[in-house]
Amino acid sequence: MTATWLEAPCPDPSARHEAEARARQAVLTKPAGSLGALETLAIRLASLQVTGRPRAANAAIILFAGDHGVAAQGISAYPSSVTVEMLRNFASGGAAIAVLARELGVPLTVVDAGTLAEEPVPGTVVDKPRRGTRDFTAEPAMTEAERDAALAAGRRAVEAAGAPDLLIFGEMGIGNTTSAAAMASALLGKPPADIAGAGTGLDDAGIAHKVRVIESALALHGLTDPGVDPRRVLACVGGLEIAALTGAIIAAAQAGRPVLIDGFIVTVAALAASRLNPTCSPWLLYSHRSAERGHAVVLEALGARPLLALDLRLGEGSGAATALAVLRLACALHNGMATFGEAAVSGRTGG
Repeated sequence: MTATWLEAPCPDPSARHEAEARARQAVLTKPAGSLGALETLAIRLASLQVTGRPRAANAAIILFAGDHGVAAQGISAYPSSVTVEMLRNFASGGAAIAVLARELGVPLTVVDAGTLAEEPVPGTVVDKPRRGTRDFTAEPAMTEAERDAALAAGRRAVEAAGAPDLLIFGEMGIGNTTSAAAMASALLGKPPADIAGAGTGLDDAGIAHKVRVIESALALHGLTDPGVDPRRVLACVGGLEIAALTGAIIAAAQAGRPVLIDGFIVTVAALAASRLNPTCSPWLLYSHRSAERGHAVVLEALGARPLLALDLRLGEGSGAATALAVLRLACALHNGMATFGEAAVSGRTGG
């Protein structure tokens, strides 16, 4: 049985501070609504942070990495060894998310939540119940105990991050688009062919094989019925890093920390988190719509309106890190623009 902490309610957004922020937007020196989503972003962040002046300067990025037994089925264009190799690249600062974190002045924490690494990679945090999941075409990816340990690893990572203005979560794991597509198919009752995409660069034949692998696994584990328990989905076809992401999303929301959601993998974790604890949903801001086939489907199911559409499909938290710059600008505009009264500018007079 999953630990009861997952179900503890998240705080409600502050209606008073939302109203305060909305009132400020109405008197800034611009036509009402002219800054579009930049206005609504600032208002929403103000309600979550319980302040009339929202902020995004003090962010933190946590990346969870894990390996997948289903990679043995040839569902990735890259071998599983790449996951651990990328761990070293993250730690040494050479990966895309490391570059973005430096440019943004944001700390990056890399958590080995379940890679095949036999020894700790210097510069990373190791918090994993096992080395990689099992091949879910033959057996469940995780036991219930392993799933719960991975969920709790996400919570511990959030606790270790302190009290940033908001959190960004990323992921890395060869095979994790297959795991995420299987989860999304099960949770949404959608055919895998509507969800599974190119991942690391599969061609059409590779995608068709990936779809067949997922179809077989869903049938094997009895995950084709509507209303399937998200806990079962995580254990049967999930990933250790995806479970950690799910736990981290819930824990962040419970702690009153807004989360800027990244691409396909993290959005699937957000879907699982919202099914496990619906009160976390208001705390999730969606950064971008990726080029991965199933991402738009999951975003639509969540009623999410992402900030950007740049055809990204890297993962790592790269889309959310890019969107952080937009969020910071939204806060700067909200807090720094003059009101009509302050600037001695005539306001709207009618029609």
